[in-house]
Amino acid sequence: MFDVGPERGHGPGAPAAARHPVVDLWRRLRVLPGRRLRSAAHRWRSSMQMRVVTSALAVGVVAVALLGTFLSTSVRDGLFDQRVAQIDVEAARSADGVQEALSSSPATSPGDVQALLVSLVDPRTNGASGARASMFAPAGDSPAVVNPVQSSQGMQALVSPALRQATIRSDHQMWQSVRIPAQYSESGHDEPGVVFGAIVEVPTAGKFGLYTLYSLQPEQDTLRFVQGTLALGAVAMLALIGVITWLVTRQAVTPVRRAAATAARLADGHLSERMPGKGYDEMATLARSFNEMAASLQDQIRRMEALSTAQRRFVSDVSHELRTPLTTIRMAGEVIHASRDELDPAARRSAELLQTQLDRFEELLADLLEISRFDAGAAVLDVEARSLDGIVGAVVDIATPLAERKGVFLSVTLPDEPAYADVDPRRVERILRNLVVNAVEHAEGKPVEITLAANADAVAVVVRDHGVGMSTEEVAHVFDRFWRADPARARTTGGTGLGLAISLEDARLHAGRLEAWGRPGKGASFRLTLPRRAGLSVENPPLPIVPDTRPLAGRLLTGQIPVVNPASGPSPTSIPDLGALPSGDVPVTDAEVRR
Repeated sequence: MFDVGPERGHGPGAPAAARHPVVDLWRRLRVLPGRRLRSAAHRWRSSMQMRVVTSALAVGVVAVALLGTFLSTSVRDGLFDQRVAQIDVEAARSADGVQEALSSSPATSPGDVQALLVSLVDPRTNGASGARASMFAPAGDSPAVVNPVQSSQGMQALVSPALRQATIRSDHQMWQSVRIPAQYSESGHDEPGVVFGAIVEVPTAGKFGLYTLYSLQPEQDTLRFVQGTLALGAVAMLALIGVITWLVTRQAVTPVRRAAATAARLADGHLSERMPGKGYDEMATLARSFNEMAASLQDQIRRMEALSTAQRRFVSDVSHELRTPLTTIRMAGEVIHASRDELDPAARRSAELLQTQLDRFEELLADLLEISRFDAGAAVLDVEARSLDGIVGAVVDIATPLAERKGVFLSVTLPDEPAYADVDPRRVERILRNLVVNAVEHAEGKPVEITLAANADAVAVVVRDHGVGMSTEEVAHVFDRFWRADPARARTTGGTGLGLAISLEDARLHAGRLEAWGRPGKGASFRLTLPRRAGLSVENPPLPIVPDTRPLAGRLLTGQIPVVNPASGPSPTSIPDLGALPSGDVPVTDAEVRR
């Protein structure tokens, strides 16, 4: 017994040197078959050639087994029936000879008759030259005057009572299959045999049964030879099926593998890759068609790249060229806007509208320039280790005037410890500003919740509103450029339609993720997830994107979101008077921050 107690250091956390080598060997041997089975199953699933070969071999094994069984059974039955028919003739001839010898014998006394039976029981003298042994046994119920006689020890045990009764009742020969024990066989092992029985008339003794034993070992040897030959033929046939199937499937699979490898190279950007093809068969036709498709795709991709390059250059050039007239118009607009008090009401309104649209025009140009940088691959990160708490606070300060005008309550939840990460503060602030402003615009006077959390690998910010929401189809397009869920909806804050698209590119530039969730009438949720270290990937976001859909008032009553009112100072345990709020909404204008 091995001592595996804690004093030996055994257990899940024990060092390898403390474990017993026999135990480790047993564990490895126990795991090894499972690994091999999984490896074989994976290889079988991933190789069409192996699946076809194994399927063909399985069908071949079943077919060969059925055919072999049929042939073996047919040969066995044929050999047995043929030999039994021969023995039937030999036994009948032997019985006739014995009956003739008994009828012509002058023996009348029991002793002479006994001696006569002893002389006739030997197969060499009674005409049954191919028999192993013979026996005379009384066939009547009266006491026998002459004793039973057998030529070989154990012959009496091989003649069953059923064969005796059948022989006595029948006028013809009867036979029965038997198993000759090894001690009575010439080969030294059990042999198949058959016993024939016939009735003979013994002088002064009445009817006796003549039972003759014949061995079927030669036929058994012949059957084994035939079965061995069939087995070798079956193995050769299965091997031939496997080789033929492998060769045929190889001819079909090899071009497919080449096509897959070529397609993978094309997907990696090697547009000049082509599939080799020779001849005029179906595979050669496939190769030529594939190459023509690849050439067409290459041509289209090059044209699209040229068009995309031209479009990016056009957007960049137009954006730069528009800056000069925009600057002139801006200067003239500012002069007019500064003198708006001296103008009549209609002109004053026009000056204010001109100033507003100039602001939107300038934002649109800035966004177009930023998009052109992303498309050209010229956008770079200015990374530094920063706490996202401060960035979230700055975004809330910027969005608070808009929230006050909209009657939207901003709720901010921060972690207990500062959430530091390697980020570009300008880009992260732009992402959060776009998310918060969009949430305020679509909140319809309902609260907007901003939650920051972090784990060992990533930081995440979730912006949740309870406004109009989005359908699944709208979520799929929410990051598209210039896309709107409702084209008729007015932009009261001068959005350009590029904010979320730029935010998505900023998140990707950080190797992070920007995701959206929404339900019509239940609001929307956006989650920004960034790695804490630059260059790492985001695996497990610290916050879920699907929010708790219970009403906010119900969560406030359960104490899930304690409220802090800056006007009265920090009071995490204070709960607002929900009775004064219409229909469960919480339209508070002050921003609330808690840790």
